Amino acid sequence: MQTVTLNNGVKMPIIGFGVYQVPDAEECENAVYEALMAGYRLIDTAAGYLNEEAVGRAIKRSGIPREELFITTKLWVQDAGYESAKLAFAKSLKKLQLDYLDLYLIHQPFGDYYGAWRAMEELYREGKMKAIGVSNFLPDRLMDLIVHNEIVPALNQIETHPFYQQTETTVFLKEQGVQHQSWAPFAEGRGNMFGNEVLTSIAEKHNKSVAQVVLRWLVQREVVVIPKSVRKERIVENFDIFDFELSADDMEQISTLDTRESLFLSYRDPEVAKMMGNWRVDL
Repeated sequence: MQTVTLNNGVKMPIIGFGVYQVPDAEECENAVYEALMAGYRLIDTAAGYLNEEAVGRAIKRSGIPREELFITTKLWVQDAGYESAKLAFAKSLKKLQLDYLDLYLIHQPFGDYYGAWRAMEELYREGKMKAIGVSNFLPDRLMDLIVHNEIVPALNQIETHPFYQQTETTVFLKEQGVQHQSWAPFAEGRGNMFGNEVLTSIAEKHNKSVAQVVLRWLVQREVVVIPKSVRKERIVENFDIFDFELSADDMEQISTLDTRESLFLSYRDPEVAKMMGNWRVDL
C-alpha cells in the first residue's frame, strides 16, 4: 500500500474508502466490509454522516488487526467547543467500537473550533488519536489556526477534482507541512466528468476507467483520496490504480480542465456559514 507521511511521522494510506451519503446502516456496513476485503485500509467517516456504528460493525466483521487500519472520523459543527468536542469524540469512538482513532478532523471551519482544537490537542497527547487535522479550511483560516495553536494540523480535507484542482492551495499546504486530502474526487459526477473528452481519451489510452484516471491523477499529485461507492465492482475498480502511470502530457491535459471554482459551495459565503451554524444533526 502506497502511503504518505504526516507531519508527526504517522504513515497514512494514500487511497481510502469514504462513506459520505451512505446513511443506510446495512448498505454502509456491507460497502465498508467489501472495501476492506478489496484491500483498503483507510476508512473515512464522520459523526455528521450518521454511519459510524455501521463502519464500526464492518471493521469488527472484517477481522483485520486494528494496527493495520487507518480510521478517520470528524467533529460536526454543533459540537465545536472544548467540552463538547471531548464528549463528541468519546461518542464517536464508542460507535466505532475502537480504543483510539488514527485521525480526527474538525469537519467545518465554523463555531468554536478553537476550543475544539485545544481539546483535540489534549486528546492527541493522551494517545487517544494518532493525528489531528481539519476539513474545509481555506488557507487564511488554516494559517490563523496554525499561528495561534501549538500543534499544526496534520491534514486538510478539501474539495479537489479535475474541475477544481486547488493548485495554489496544494502548494500552500506543502509549505505548511499539512497533507492535502481530496473529498468528492469525482465531483459527484457534476460537469459530466465521466463523459469528459479529455478524461475519456486518457482512460482509453491506458485501458482504464475515467474514475481510475482521476484517482491516479490525485495520487500522482500526492493527494490522499477517499472514493465512495456501494457497488462491489466499483469499489474494487477504484482501488486498482497502481499498475499504470499518467504521463506528463496526461497530467498537463488534465490541468486544462480546472475552472478554479467549487462545484458545491463557498466557505467564504455568509449564507453557507449561517447554514452550517444552524445545521443540527441527531448524534
